[in-house]
Amino acid sequence: MSNGSTTKSAVKDAGALVLIATPIGNLGDITQRAIESLQNADVICCEDTRHSGKLLAHFGVTGKKLIVINEHTEYDAREEIVSLVTSGSVVALITDAGTPGISDPGERLVAAVIKAGGNVTAVPGASALTMALVISGLPTSRFVFEGFLPRSGADRTERLAMTTTEPRTIVLYEAPHRLAKTLSDLTAACGAMRRIVLARELTKLHEEIWRGTLQDANMFVATTEPRGEYVIIIEPAKPPAPPTDEELLAAIRAEIAKGVSRKDSAARVSARFGIAKRTVYELALQVRDDN
Repeated sequence: MSNGSTTKSAVKDAGALVLIATPIGNLGDITQRAIESLQNADVICCEDTRHSGKLLAHFGVTGKKLIVINEHTEYDAREEIVSLVTSGSVVALITDAGTPGISDPGERLVAAVIKAGGNVTAVPGASALTMALVISGLPTSRFVFEGFLPRSGADRTERLAMTTTEPRTIVLYEAPHRLAKTLSDLTAACGAMRRIVLARELTKLHEEIWRGTLQDANMFVATTEPRGEYVIIIEPAKPPAPPTDEELLAAIRAEIAKGVSRKDSAARVSARFGIAKRTVYELALQVRDDN
């Protein structure tokens, strides 16, 4: 039996925080369950009352109390939302587009409600992350989502450096006015020939999917005015080529020249290159024969 906690996925007579995915462009992508959940909610949290007000009116959801939850208000609003949920209210959370909590408000609210013992559930639906990934043509079995990169400083440098050797497909979000800089920085980190996919205006009339190398992407953006939020998908880094026998022998000789025994030299080189100790030790014996 687990020592953790469990929550019910559907709650009728108790309060709950319900994360509801909304369309990322095409309004036809909303689910019937999402509409019903919005209609049944006591309170709806949204990023922008003007934007969400139009969406709710379109689907006939009216007369609901709206609470603004965005990057500036989420932290301070947690106590109110927790109080509503634990007192029996059903609170729906939507964002301007897509699934709440994915590079959008929601993460802090979820954690706060769970900590207070409240119920949290979700109505799945549209997500730019998953749509762009599955139509990219790049590997999808393993991927890492980085969201928006830090705009500057050491944090940005560190995150970019991680893309250099990342063995999984990488998914990023980027604003149009920062796209050129990000592509330039990714080229410096990953190399000009790394394949990427740029996706914009997903599900909308002018949906566009661009595929090519980072080198080509820089040229493409230089001659095109970026519009709309972009999803950038980057192919996994290729594993480094295994060292040749000559490289291993050179490393062994360098260790021996420092006074390290052949056995210990083999062990050090084995650990450094990730090569089986036996293989490296057999090469170390050749060094003895050479001498």
